[in-house]
Amino acid sequence: MKKYYFLLTLALLSSYCSLAQSTYLFIGSYNGDKDKEGLYVYRFDTETGSLSKVSAYHVFNPSFLTLSPDGKYIYACTETRTPGMGSVSSFAFDSKTGNVRFISKQDSGGENPVYVTVHRSGKWLINGNYTGGSISVYHLSDDGSIAPAVQVIPFKDSSIRVQQKSAHIHSVNFSPQQDYIFSPDLGADKIRAYAFDTEHGEPLKITGFVSTVPGSGPRHMAFHPNGKFVYNVEELAGAVSVYRYHNGQLDSIQRIMAHDGKPLSFYSSADIHFSPDGRFLYVSNRGEENNIAIFSVNGKTGRLKPEGFQDTGGEHPRNFTIDPSGKFLLVANQIGNNIVVFRRDARTGLLTKTGTEIKVTAPSCLLIRTYL
Repeated sequence: MKKYYFLLTLALLSSYCSLAQSTYLFIGSYNGDKDKEGLYVYRFDTETGSLSKVSAYHVFNPSFLTLSPDGKYIYACTETRTPGMGSVSSFAFDSKTGNVRFISKQDSGGENPVYVTVHRSGKWLINGNYTGGSISVYHLSDDGSIAPAVQVIPFKDSSIRVQQKSAHIHSVNFSPQQDYIFSPDLGADKIRAYAFDTEHGEPLKITGFVSTVPGSGPRHMAFHPNGKFVYNVEELAGAVSVYRYHNGQLDSIQRIMAHDGKPLSFYSSADIHFSPDGRFLYVSNRGEENNIAIFSVNGKTGRLKPEGFQDTGGEHPRNFTIDPSGKFLLVANQIGNNIVVFRRDARTGLLTKTGTEIKVTAPSCLLIRTYL
């Protein structure tokens, strides 16, 4: 009898904890009009993969999003893809109601901001400007507001392709210990490394760079959960370059195509993410393919092995995310104007459609987080 009551108590506690949790999907988009909804919040069902709209906020082209470490604030690249403009904005998020409230906005320090990241202290924001070819650094207040930039670093580099006539910063990525920033420059075929030191008024100091294959166009990066390896997706070459990571240094160990079949005349790879357990790596391919490439990962060597491809159910998968449990992968098809939910097989890494699909105008970024 005691065992029965013990098990019943565990079941009730588990049920209560499940009910007390809320998992939200945050969506940034290219809405093209500040009077239209651009930042969306959906509640995500972690059992079925279904989505239900909770709220939205009218903001102009919130192309890329990130969350503060405690999840209370949303930071976004705003006024993206607008000649002569560009900003970074902050919003408060109420996890009880799902509502969003605008807090502040600052100039992005360059045209067309496309990537923001926040230090784990919650005190610093770093932004990458694509067309402007620059990196900007901001101090964050306790209330989520963004102060004017304390450092803006412009670049003038170029490379061999038509798309590479000038520098194009496409992401800014903290190292696992958050003491370095790595910045792929699609226009220069370089990944630059910066020491990050908050004791200085200008926290970023260049420590070096690695050159990628000419014409490859390095874009987004993902560190393996074990912190030993880093993976960079090359937009223009449709490849993934693998590096061993140690104390701010990148050493090349593999380069592998993220495509199936014969070579294409045009590649447009975009986003890259690990499964929570680090056993599988996923890469989105746009252009002629519109799929997710699936790789298994050797945790000891860092090397990748192709496992398959999954059609995204829409056109131009610019961004995707994996839920905290690792059970689902959600894809934002920018030109297809839809978000598609896939169930992920933890054993094989392969994906299957859940049947859940929502319509959103030009979705460009997805974030997912569970709140207690």
